[in-house]
Amino acid sequence: MPANSQSKPTQRKTSKANAGKRKSRLPDPIKLVMEMMAIRGKSGDEGQIAEFIKSRLLDAGLPASNIKFDTAHKKTPIDGQQGNLIVKLPGTVKGDRRLLMAHMDTVPLCQGSKPVRKGNLVRSSDPQTALGGDDRAGCAVLLYTLLRLLQQKTDHPPLTFLWTVQEEIGLHGARNVKLGLLGKPKLAFNWDGGAAERVTIGATGGYKLDVQVHGIASHAGNRPEAGVSAIAIASMAIADLQKNGWHGLVKKGNKLGTSNIGLIQGGEATNVVTDYVHLRGEARSHNATFRKKILTEMEKAFKNAAKQLTNDQCQRGKVELSSQLNYESFKLKPTEPCVRAAKAAVVQSGGTPNLYVVNGGLDANWMSAHGIPTVTMGCGQSNIHMVTEVLELKEYETALGIAFALATATEEHPK
Repeated sequence: MPANSQSKPTQRKTSKANAGKRKSRLPDPIKLVMEMMAIRGKSGDEGQIAEFIKSRLLDAGLPASNIKFDTAHKKTPIDGQQGNLIVKLPGTVKGDRRLLMAHMDTVPLCQGSKPVRKGNLVRSSDPQTALGGDDRAGCAVLLYTLLRLLQQKTDHPPLTFLWTVQEEIGLHGARNVKLGLLGKPKLAFNWDGGAAERVTIGATGGYKLDVQVHGIASHAGNRPEAGVSAIAIASMAIADLQKNGWHGLVKKGNKLGTSNIGLIQGGEATNVVTDYVHLRGEARSHNATFRKKILTEMEKAFKNAAKQLTNDQCQRGKVELSSQLNYESFKLKPTEPCVRAAKAAVVQSGGTPNLYVVNGGLDANWMSAHGIPTVTMGCGQSNIHMVTEVLELKEYETALGIAFALATATEEHPK
C-alpha cells in the first residue's frame, strides 16, 4: 500500500469527529434563511439551493439513502438542473404520514439578492433586486424543522419533506412529482407567501393561451396598403376584450374571473408592415365553466380581428391559437384533517388562524389534484416579486414554531 494512503483512516476519523460536532449544533434560523435567500436559483436553476439543503442534512447526520431526487425536470417545458428534492422519515410514533413542502425556485428579479437585516425586517440591499423570500423562507422553514428533529430527536409521525422545482413558471415540480417517492401522505402543508396565521384552503384554476398572429408584410412607406399588420390585428383583439369586459377583472353577473395578455413579441423594422406577432396570455377563475368561457371569448376576439383587416387585394391575416390547463382550482372543506391540523398549530403558536381562498396558483393546486389535500401556510414574505419585497422575522419565527408543531403532532385528526 502506498505510504500516503496510510493516513486516510485517520482523516476519516477526524472528518467523522467534525461531523459529530456539527450535528450537535442547530443553526441560527435567521442566519439560515438569509444565507438561503442569497443563493441564486431561478426556475430551472435550482441546483445550487438543492445542494445547499442536501449538504446541511448530510452534515446533520441524515443518511444519504433518505434523500431522493425525482425526474420532474425531464417533463417540464424548460431544461432543469434536477428534479424535486424529497426526504422521508419513518415515524417514531404512530400516525398518518404528513408532508411538508415549499418550492426552491425564485423569480429572475431575485438574482443577485443581498439580504440585509434592519430590525424586524430583511430586505435586499441591492435596490435592483427582489429579496427571494418567496420562497426561500419556506425552504428554510422546512430545512430548520428537519434539522431540529434530527438534533433534538423529538418524537414524530411518519414525515415527508418536499422541496419542489419550477413553481414560479407553472407549478411544474408539483405537477410532475413522482408520487411513489412521497410515501402516501394523508395530510400536507405547503409554505409560501403571507403571514404565519394565514391558512389558504383554496386557489383558482388557470389556463394559459398561446396566440400566433400572421399578417402580410409590405413596405410601410412605399405600399403599406399591400400589407396586413399582425400588430394591428393583435391590438384590435385586445381592445375588443377590454371594451367588452373580458380583459383584466372579468365580472359577468355573479361569475368572476381574470384574464391577461402578458407577452407580445413581433416586428423587426419600422419600415415593414409586421407580418408576425406572438402573444401569451391567461384566463383564471374558481369556476371551471366560466374559466373556459373567458378563454373562448379571448380566442373569439383574435379570430374576429383577423377577419376585419384586409389589404388592397382583399387578403387577410390569420391566427393560430392553443391553450392548456395550467392548474385546476380547488377548495378544501374546513373539516379536512389538514385544515384542522393547520388551525390547531396556529392556535398552539398563540395566533388566530385565518382561512383564505386566493386567485393565484399554488403547488397545493396540483398536490390536491394528485389526491393529497394540501393547505398553504405563510412564513412572513410580503411584496413578493417586487424589489420592495421584505421578510418579516417575527412572522418567519412564528412559522418555524407552527411547522415544528405540525411535524411533531401525535393526534391523527385534531379538531
